[in-house]
Amino acid sequence: MPRRDIAAKRYAEAVFQIARDSRTIDRWRADLQVIAAVLGDPQVFAVLENAKIPQQAKLNLIRQGLEGVTQQALNFAFLLVQRRRVALATEIVVFFNEMADDYLGIAHAEVTTAIPVAAQEQQLIAEQLSRMTGKQVDVQMRVDPSIIGGMVARVGDRLIDGSTRSRLQALRTRLEAAR
Repeated sequence: MPRRDIAAKRYAEAVFQIARDSRTIDRWRADLQVIAAVLGDPQVFAVLENAKIPQQAKLNLIRQGLEGVTQQALNFAFLLVQRRRVALATEIVVFFNEMADDYLGIAHAEVTTAIPVAAQEQQLIAEQLSRMTGKQVDVQMRVDPSIIGGMVARVGDRLIDGSTRSRLQALRTRLEAAR
């Protein structure tokens, strides 16, 4: 893991501990999104990274841009500015969301089908994946006609391939081996 990723993960872990202990995970999730959006804005980022601009001016800019976030979240943004870690904001959000989802028992799945699937069928797929993983599964649907039929689901590192294409490939392999 590159050094930047390690630093972002450490910041995310610290914020997650605060959020978990204070039972404010959802609020922190929302505030971190706002922080990442503001700090990631190219114009804001350029000001914050400019060594010629006084620190107080940078903090005032952050205070204005982050109006509406909690004081703790604002203090966290100030910390990132003071430690020159503004570029980590987006990565921190990613790590925080992963930790929060894991803690809350939420998994994300990308399900690919050959044709569009009705909402009712999507719900059934989510329920089946939830039973398989033991977690509440948030399903993102994709359509890829090349799988011919069936579906392919990726839940975290786990791949569930029930596509017609993979079954045909397996049959072909068995037939070739039987020669």
